[in-house]
Amino acid sequence: MSKIQQAIRERILVLDGAMGTMLQRHNFSEEDFRGERFKDFPHPLKGNNDLLSLTQPEAVKDVHRQYFAAGADIVETNTFSGTTIGMADYHMENLVCELNYESAKIAREVADEFTDRPRFVAGSIGPTNRTASMSPDVNDPGFRAVTFDDLRIAYKEQVKALIDGGVDVLLVETIFDTLNAKAALFAIEEIKDELGIDIPVMVSGTITDASGRTLSGQTVEAFLISISHLPLLSVGFNCALGADQLKPYLKRLAHNTSFSISAHPNAGLPNAFGEYDQTPAEMQQLIKEYLDDNLINIIGGCCGTTPEHIRLISEVSKKYKPRELSVVG
Repeated sequence: MSKIQQAIRERILVLDGAMGTMLQRHNFSEEDFRGERFKDFPHPLKGNNDLLSLTQPEAVKDVHRQYFAAGADIVETNTFSGTTIGMADYHMENLVCELNYESAKIAREVADEFTDRPRFVAGSIGPTNRTASMSPDVNDPGFRAVTFDDLRIAYKEQVKALIDGGVDVLLVETIFDTLNAKAALFAIEEIKDELGIDIPVMVSGTITDASGRTLSGQTVEAFLISISHLPLLSVGFNCALGADQLKPYLKRLAHNTSFSISAHPNAGLPNAFGEYDQTPAEMQQLIKEYLDDNLINIIGGCCGTTPEHIRLISEVSKKYKPRELSVVG
């Protein structure tokens, strides 16, 4: 049994908050994104947050450090867009291995600074900006911008580099299309077989609106069935909704699975300017309701959350036992 599998039995684990929210505070310019190494790169690079692991590594380290200091047990690598598919927007597909390896190494170094209890690094595997289940062209519903194999190959490269960089767990997150996630999970299984290793895997989907479905149309229960053939460390939801809007879907998840449950909601819903106004104290109160209802094993924050949000979530989580796992079915 891995250390994280042991820890999740003993206590509620706290995941970090938003990486993007924290990096945006620096107001990095195009020149900052480029650094010295990419100063003559022929395409714009501003907005490529994953690249900051190479050009502004101290800023990325500082974000991880702040979240661990706030009480996080797990931080996510700065690799949300770290596939050849995601990096194609910036013409940086050839950097995928280096970006993932260095991002994992940065997070690992910071995790090892904290010796009071085991701290973990989750390799963040985002959904890419393409969907394998739906056509991007309303006039051609049969068209697909990406295939399952395209995704599998891209994810495989990312996963191998994350493992080489020292992650403890892989987090397939912000899933809006379960077929994309299945490609990632298939790639992970292939890498595990090839390397002869076993690494825990977390899966986190996204309920996009009040319909209670993912973007590709699956209900909570359908999503769960689609990924439950694998021995996952946890299954859960993140992004799109705040903690209050997410709660009914976590309840449905908890009633239908024997896996551990994770949640990292946004700090409420965005305002007219796309910013998140929910205070740490407000979010803490909503997370307390999850804990009172015994819904979760892993809790953190997504868009708009900061170390202060995580500090208050960590404080309240310490007062509760993790959700007990029961056999469903």
